[in-house]
Amino acid sequence: MNTLIRIAKQGTITDEFRELAKIEGLSPEKIRDRIASGRIVIARNVVRKEKVKTTGIGYGLRTKVNVNVGTSEYVCNLNMEIEKVKIALKYGADTVMDLSVGGDLNEIRRTLMRCSEPLPLGTVPIYQVFVEACRKRGGGAYFTIDDLLNTIELHLKDGVDFMTLHASLTKDLIVKAIKSERIIPIVSRGGDMIAGWVLHNDDENPLWKYFDNILEMFAQYDAVISLGDALRPGAIHDAHDELHIAELLNTARLVKRAREYGVQVIVEGPGHIPLNEIIWDVKLMKKLTRGAPYYVLGPLPTDIAAPYDHVASAIGAALAAAAGADFLCYLTPAEHLSIPTPEQVKEGLIAHKIAAHVADIVKYGGRVANWDLELSKYRNELDWKSMITKLMNPEDAWKVYTQFGEPKGKPCTMCGNYCPVLMFKQQSQKYLKERGKITFHE
Repeated sequence: MNTLIRIAKQGTITDEFRELAKIEGLSPEKIRDRIASGRIVIARNVVRKEKVKTTGIGYGLRTKVNVNVGTSEYVCNLNMEIEKVKIALKYGADTVMDLSVGGDLNEIRRTLMRCSEPLPLGTVPIYQVFVEACRKRGGGAYFTIDDLLNTIELHLKDGVDFMTLHASLTKDLIVKAIKSERIIPIVSRGGDMIAGWVLHNDDENPLWKYFDNILEMFAQYDAVISLGDALRPGAIHDAHDELHIAELLNTARLVKRAREYGVQVIVEGPGHIPLNEIIWDVKLMKKLTRGAPYYVLGPLPTDIAAPYDHVASAIGAALAAAAGADFLCYLTPAEHLSIPTPEQVKEGLIAHKIAAHVADIVKYGGRVANWDLELSKYRNELDWKSMITKLMNPEDAWKVYTQFGEPKGKPCTMCGNYCPVLMFKQQSQKYLKERGKITFHE
């Protein structure tokens, strides 16, 4: 299979490279070279390449935001998950991930994939493997190697564009986690599923052991591997401990192997990290992986924010992305408490879209900040309708602007006639008029 990495290494510029260059405002040559080096990936699967818009993740590209959806064992409502996907599309998500563990997982995945087009869709296949082992054999740890590899291949055949694989979690690290003084030894659901299998079978993590076989499958479909962080810190006191760093070193080794095989790969990151450690976390990961795209969950700089974890996460996400993280996995107000509602999905997505834009201003300056400049000019003119159309969520902004009735004059209801913008214009006009200078236009 002539994968995108292999094509790029040959020096060829494809239509996809040109399309991504046009979207991102870069040259096709830069896109090609960064794909060849693994610093950029294009999230898509050849099975449904024509149905998914060209979405690049990585160095020099706009920071992307992912929305997680999916059923749980306790709340299995496919219609609600479809509604969440519609919200993701409406409010500007770049990708969607199906994290379902309840109901008919094949039907749910395929339905959400259709509903989410043209966005790339990701999955975590170990969820399905573990859940089906529970249902069929009475325990999640009873799945076989074939169950795992066949499920990964099934997701690829369906057209899944990127997959989280907790391949860096080796047996020795699992044993160390048991003996560790961590506050929360394993917070990753997929990581815990792998750990359960490893301990029950007294064998190595099959994702690590059979990684070359998995690379063959991903090369065939030219899809993206997202290397999961099973030992990410679930409490800020666990950040950057031995387990956290050891898994990252394993991940760096797998990134190298994937690139050599011509398979696109991104790296998932923590997790709960104090604010002062976020920047160097990004720098460390980028150094170890030679610039692999970094997909961060948060990071959450505090453990006490629920049900406002989307706010805390946006703080950490903005800092991480400004430091070089490329891909933000949103959190909702329901994080750590519940499966989210559609409205909570909306709140989490918007918070992280703002974080991504804040970071991109730092990374790219006028390339993205011209949006802010145009909006500020409208604000200075008290041109509310034009200003509101430029906001991230004009619909809700208009509701707030008119919540006490549409203002009669130029100012909003906050300052009324004491509006500083309006008063300064009036004062300036008076000053210039008295001195015979040209006045401002009304």
